[in-house]
Amino acid sequence: MPPYKARSESLILKVLRILNKRMKLTEDDQRYYQNQEKGFQGEVQFDVLTEKLQCSCHILNDLQLEHNKSSFQLDSSLLFQETYSLFDVKNFEGEYVYGDEYFKTPSGRDIQNPLDQLKRSKLLLSNLLQSLGSKLTVEAYVIFINPQFTLYQTPPDLPFILPTKLDSFMKKIDQKPSLLNKSHVNLADKLISLHQTVPPKIQLPNYSYETLKKGVTCCNCDSFSVTIVGKKLICGKCGGEELVTVAVMRNVEEFKLLFPERKITTNVIHEWCGVVDSRKRISRVLGKNLKITGLGQWAFYK
Repeated sequence: MPPYKARSESLILKVLRILNKRMKLTEDDQRYYQNQEKGFQGEVQFDVLTEKLQCSCHILNDLQLEHNKSSFQLDSSLLFQETYSLFDVKNFEGEYVYGDEYFKTPSGRDIQNPLDQLKRSKLLLSNLLQSLGSKLTVEAYVIFINPQFTLYQTPPDLPFILPTKLDSFMKKIDQKPSLLNKSHVNLADKLISLHQTVPPKIQLPNYSYETLKKGVTCCNCDSFSVTIVGKKLICGKCGGEELVTVAVMRNVEEFKLLFPERKITTNVIHEWCGVVDSRKRISRVLGKNLKITGLGQWAFYK
């Protein structure tokens, strides 16, 4: 079944992808970016499983919520007749030994035990639902989506769904008796309306317009080795093609993500794109796709 709320890349991941191709990330920032990318891939893999469900439920992906000034994120959740199941999806890889605070490896490459975070999210969601007048019981699980993950000495009573148990767990979920009505739709709509598109805490590398590499990149391989032939942008690395108009507007969207406070002008986007020689061409593209405000040298686009 299609999700009631679909998943999209987070603002943090979108910005990190742009920065990764326009600057040299530090080792820590590169690791943070790769973790964000891998986490998103794991969530998408779990989406494939939830969308195969035939039972009566609403799938709500990627909710960033707040209750009593405490923010929490729900990677995936299923709204049933009498229960609300939330899932914290982990794309961990490798062999670990369970510990109350950390999952440990002989090499010392430890990762934090997600149980405390799961309990926190469950508590905050339960309180939020209660404040909305809902009597649904909240169930919470950590989904270990990567088949290359093994966790030894795991206590049997924990709400951990390891890769070897995932298929049977999803089958059990699909057999859950449930009949939704208008109140469930209203609750789903209310939660979506409370979703925060911009998370309260954004950790990003330091960057500035002056230090970022300018130019249009290939939409397929992110290479800067592109040339313009007529109305098309052609990549010299992978051979990918894209309309110049589409490429310019893609770059405008990247610029807006990186510098939301800066005005979109012909001169700024001309410099940002680099490969487009004509300012008039940039102006035509902006004029066709955005609304112009002001006149002459004070004109900018929204």
